[in-house]
Amino acid sequence: MTTPQHVPITASPFHGNVRPLLNEVLHALDKLLETREATTIDLASLPFGPGELEHLEALLGTGELSAKLDALGSSSIRETAYPGVWWLEHRNAFDEIVGRYLEITHTPEILSSQDADIIAGRAHLEEQFE
Repeated sequence: MTTPQHVPITASPFHGNVRPLLNEVLHALDKLLETREATTIDLASLPFGPGELEHLEALLGTGELSAKLDALGSSSIRETAYPGVWWLEHRNAFDEIVGRYLEITHTPEILSSQDADIIAGRAHLEEQFE
């Protein structure tokens, strides 16, 4: 696990948008613990100044879990150094970032098997017995 930077947020030259966003993450963690309700923050929709997104990523650090998906482009999902806070990036077939999110949840939704996929997988497994 990569530990996040231990720089006071107020001491950072990049705290304009980072501090309010981290406050939103704190509230989302409280909501997750109290109601089990997940929160998704679309990082692409926020007006980051130069270097702020990179600073946010460094502050959040890297946790123990990560996953890669390939479906119409690649997706990377990684836990930050703060359990329950996940960094997700989606790329298209040209490897361009098409989505970047923070998901505050126990397990990111994209990692959950969908019922239709489970049904298809079950049918395929059953065919193995015929």
